[in-house]
Amino acid sequence: MSLVVVGSVAYDGVETPHGRVERMLGGAATYISLAASFFTRPRLVGIVGEDFADEDTQLLLKHGVDLEGLERVPGKTFFWAGKYSEDMNDRETLQTDLNVFADFDPKIPSSYRAARYLLLGNIQPALQRSVRAQMNGLRLAGGDTMNYWIKDFREELLETIAQWDFLLINDGEARMLSGESNLRKAAGAILEMGPHTLVIKRGEHGAMLFRRDSFFIVPGYLLEDVFDPTGAGDCFAGGFIGYLAEQGFDLEAGHISRGDLSRAVIYGSVMGSFCCERFGVERFRTLTRSEIDARFEEFRKFTSF
Repeated sequence: MSLVVVGSVAYDGVETPHGRVERMLGGAATYISLAASFFTRPRLVGIVGEDFADEDTQLLLKHGVDLEGLERVPGKTFFWAGKYSEDMNDRETLQTDLNVFADFDPKIPSSYRAARYLLLGNIQPALQRSVRAQMNGLRLAGGDTMNYWIKDFREELLETIAQWDFLLINDGEARMLSGESNLRKAAGAILEMGPHTLVIKRGEHGAMLFRRDSFFIVPGYLLEDVFDPTGAGDCFAGGFIGYLAEQGFDLEAGHISRGDLSRAVIYGSVMGSFCCERFGVERFRTLTRSEIDARFEEFRKFTSF
C-alpha cells in the first residue's frame, strides 16, 4: 500500500557526548521515509537545493523511496545544527537556515494523489491541510506538529487536525495543545478535537497510545549507547505508519483493532531505537527487516507478564 510523506529534507550538524558531525542527511521526511521503507513504499514530497548530494539521493532510492515529489530548486538545502546535553534529554539549537525550505509549497504529483496513506511532517498547518485536500483516495491520514504551531497558529492547527485520523506529538506538546497537565486528561481533550487515535511520544520513556475507549503504554528500548537521538521521533512515525500501510488497515472503516495499533506503536519504538544507534541516518544503511522483527520480539518478551 502506497504512503505519501510530506515534510523537510535537510542537512544537520549535530554534537553529542559521542562526537560531532558537521553535516549529515536529515529532515523529518527523510527519517520518516527511511523508517517506513522497511514496511511499504514511501513517496516523498519535499524540497532541496542544488547542494543536495547525489549520494543522498541514491540512499533514498536504494530504500525504495519514490522521489518524483522531491522538488529541486536553485539555492541551498535546509540546514539545522544543534548540541545535545550530557544525558541527551535536552538540546540547544545552534543554527537554523531554512534556505529553500522557506518557500516550500507542497505540490502532490498526480501519481501520488490516489495513495491510501498520508503522513504529514511538522510543517505549517495550512500547508498540511492543502496537501490533504490534494489527495483523493485516502484511508488513513495524520501527522505531527510542534509548540510553535500550537502557540501561534492554534486556530489554523485545530482546523487542520480536525480532518486527521491520527496525531503524533510529544508529551509537552500534548499538554500545550490540550491545556491539561495530566496526560490522560490531555489525551481525552485532544481526541475531542477530531483524531480517532493519538500517540504521545515520550523519548527514552517510550510512548502512549490513546483512543476514546482504550489506551496502551510501551516503554522505551534500553540501548547501552545512544549516539544521536536526532530523528528518533520521526523514525517512530515512519515505523508506525509504515506497519499500518503494510497491513492495509483502514481506520475509518474500523479495520484496525487495538492490538494492531499497539503493534504499530511497538514497531515505531523499534525504528526510533535503531535511529539512535548511530549518527543521523547511518544505521539505516545496514539495517535489515530481520533485525527489526527480532527487536519487535524483544519488546514482546520484556513487556509480557
